[in-house]
Amino acid sequence: MAGKFPFTKKDLYSLFAAVAISLVAAFAFSRLDFLRLLGYPGIFIVSLLSSATIFLPMPGFAIVFAMGAYLNPVLVGLAAGCGSAIGELSGYLAGSAGHGAVERTGIYKRHEKEIRKGGPLAIFALAFLPNPLFDIAGIVSGAIRMPIWQFLLATAAGKTLRYILLAYAGGAAAGFF
Repeated sequence: MAGKFPFTKKDLYSLFAAVAISLVAAFAFSRLDFLRLLGYPGIFIVSLLSSATIFLPMPGFAIVFAMGAYLNPVLVGLAAGCGSAIGELSGYLAGSAGHGAVERTGIYKRHEKEIRKGGPLAIFALAFLPNPLFDIAGIVSGAIRMPIWQFLLATAAGKTLRYILLAYAGGAAAGFF
């Protein structure tokens, strides 16, 4: 089968979208001060951008922690969780685009086993726990063709709960200083 291209058009579009989202997120993150002035919509945007980058650490959680001292922690968590879940679609799209070198790693294989066994519940747990390798979970979810709505809802629920707790912690910490 020499000469046959291994990806479909859909795979290429998904991969292009994932890379484009990551590049836009990295560029837009330099506009962070402006986004903070926007309140809840700013938190949503910062969280979306910080989660949209694949394997590039963008600390959106710091904004959530800080804003918990100034805004309603439940609404901060909701805005951050929803934005972050949408941003995590970049990993999902990369996974649905095809198989890559990441599939050969041990962490990918562990995540794949967990996600195949636990489905959306595993995604919820991985999204709730501070997990710098959540991008792998998104890639696995796309690669195994988990329905996108299941991935999105489980991710939003886990991240929202985590960010609500983080915003409350930020509000409590601000009270001590």
